[in-house]
Amino acid sequence: MFIDHIRILAKAGDGGDGAVSWRREKFVPRGGPDGGDGGNGGKVILVVDNSTDTLRQYHFDPKLIAEDGKPGGGHKKTGKTGRNKIGKVPPGTVVYKTDAATVNEAVEFERSDEGIDLEPIADLIEEGQTFVLCENGIGGEGNFKFRTATNQTPTEHTLGTPGQQAVYYLELRRIADAGLVGFPNAGKSTLLGAISAAKPKVGSYPFTTLQPMIGVVEFGGYRRCTVADIPGLIEGAHENRGLGHEFLRHITRCRVLLFVLDMAGSEGRDPIGDLEILRKEIKEYDEDLAKFPWKVIANKMDLEGSAENLEIFKSRFPKVEVIAISAETGEGLDDLKVMLDSEVSHKAKK
Repeated sequence: MFIDHIRILAKAGDGGDGAVSWRREKFVPRGGPDGGDGGNGGKVILVVDNSTDTLRQYHFDPKLIAEDGKPGGGHKKTGKTGRNKIGKVPPGTVVYKTDAATVNEAVEFERSDEGIDLEPIADLIEEGQTFVLCENGIGGEGNFKFRTATNQTPTEHTLGTPGQQAVYYLELRRIADAGLVGFPNAGKSTLLGAISAAKPKVGSYPFTTLQPMIGVVEFGGYRRCTVADIPGLIEGAHENRGLGHEFLRHITRCRVLLFVLDMAGSEGRDPIGDLEILRKEIKEYDEDLAKFPWKVIANKMDLEGSAENLEIFKSRFPKVEVIAISAETGEGLDDLKVMLDSEVSHKAKK
């Protein structure tokens, strides 16, 4: 199960209460106050873990609850500090704070079609990066702290403060250097499998790919880049038709967008119309995303009619860089890798 967005309840530990205690030993019947302070509660911390590639673990238990601090004791003993609660998240996780009060509201929200319009409070990208989701409560002071020259038997003490609690929305945006964008059955999955070691599901029916797949493309000189196969879009994706928002969020981090078109026009498709629709959907979803560098991958060049359609396409878009390939036969894949090496891996080092 691939989960790329979910709401969770996070609760930091409460601070332990300060103690009211008196020193009572043999020959010291009135030893004075010796109540210790309460321990601090644990924090809730998110940690980026490269070995995690989904938010699936929070689907089964959408709660991160840290341990409370222990109360103070006699003999000026400070209560034990509560343990932190660590939540692992994949690279590319964006964190939003919501106004929901309970995890039940969080689950209810996840099952609705409602959108979300909140400001992110954290963008977790690098391996090992941490973010404190909820600050801990502070332990209270024992009565030993309240002794004075005029008050040798204080009964005052303070209670521990509560830890922070809130419901957060986690959204995973896959990180890749290049994103393959196109309509269903354009050949994106076949292409990713041909240029990398990724093994995406390939079929002759729409929506074979239902989650983003990441492949690593190797070049010479220890250079490499990552390519994401984004599930096929349909017209109206920016309005969330066909799970459009589920898919579009994953290309917001790519350095370059590669529009994969069925240049043979199989299944009655028109490559020119397809590109116009895809560009429009990208712009309607995010105008900044539409400004990203982009190129066209003319796929299925081994099929009849593809050469003629390619000439017409180039005359319609003379300034667009087009790489003609056949993911099925391997034609043009070397040219595609040269372009990726130049566009992504070399520029990444500058």
